[in-house]
Amino acid sequence: MVKKKKQTHNDAETEMMEGITITATDQEPTFATIRLNLIEISKKPNVTGYILRNSTSAVIDLKDPETLQSFAILSAEATETAEELSRLFKLGKVENILIEGKNQKIVCLSVGENKINVFMEKDASHAAIAKQLLR
Repeated sequence: MVKKKKQTHNDAETEMMEGITITATDQEPTFATIRLNLIEISKKPNVTGYILRNSTSAVIDLKDPETLQSFAILSAEATETAEELSRLFKLGKVENILIEGKNQKIVCLSVGENKINVFMEKDASHAAIAKQLLR
């Protein structure tokens, strides 16, 4: 993650990353715990990055910042589509989504209000990553 500028005010940390403002408050312990888990997960060689967001905060860490916009759109659309399908077919709350492509896959999880998207190479163990995030 390339940081350009960092400011602290009103118990919130704002990071400027290539024209994108991300605000993270450390007041929600679940968000902070998930973020720490994601930092460890992102160190794995077959994980290409993650997006963590809730109604007030977002953290984005991608090994290839050029894919930021595409991955952000993909994760948001996947989550919204899954929720719409769940409503349409009365499946209940969507807890996780797995999307596999030719070379990459994405795991989308919900933990409380937090939406987690982990991007990885196809050979990565998405089940192990989901288990690590949900414990």
